[in-house]
Amino acid sequence: MPTRLPLVVRRCHVCGGERFTASGKFRVNAHHKVLDAWMLLLCTRCDDTVKLTVLERVSVRYVGAQLLDGLYENSPALIGALLLDPAVHNRNRIALDWEGAWDLEQSGARPQDLVRALRDEQALEVAVHFGAVIPVRVVNLIAQGFGLSRGEVKRLVTGGNLVSAVRLGGRIASDFTFTLKP
Repeated sequence: MPTRLPLVVRRCHVCGGERFTASGKFRVNAHHKVLDAWMLLLCTRCDDTVKLTVLERVSVRYVGAQLLDGLYENSPALIGALLLDPAVHNRNRIALDWEGAWDLEQSGARPQDLVRALRDEQALEVAVHFGAVIPVRVVNLIAQGFGLSRGEVKRLVTGGNLVSAVRLGGRIASDFTFTLKP
């Protein structure tokens, strides 16, 4: 589950910092019947403000009332949605830094279940559900969930004791399952 908005990875022209946080505000300019809209970001090192393009020379008739209201009201929900929008990422050439912005909530399998399953030589099937599209390393997620080191999880993967239909060595942002074999 997300605990806060992710940081935006982009180079600061003032201090050279590489992380920005959403200020919670938008800037909207109207030029006759066309709109420009930006999300304002603050550098985490120097507090310099930069603009993230949301709309560029878009006719007012093509902008939905809900989006327009969200821009004028500085809607936190709209800020979160736009930060996750791939079109905004591509237009502004940014990436997101999710480190420290998510928390693992467990229901079901716990570290003691892992020990019990291995002791009783039973396979343990675990389903992982994401509360938001947050790309995390699978090995880190499993290690955190079972209280293991990443090295131990990697040894389980290479030994064939930890199997899944998804690639366990990379990042994932969608629901998946894995099986831990004794």
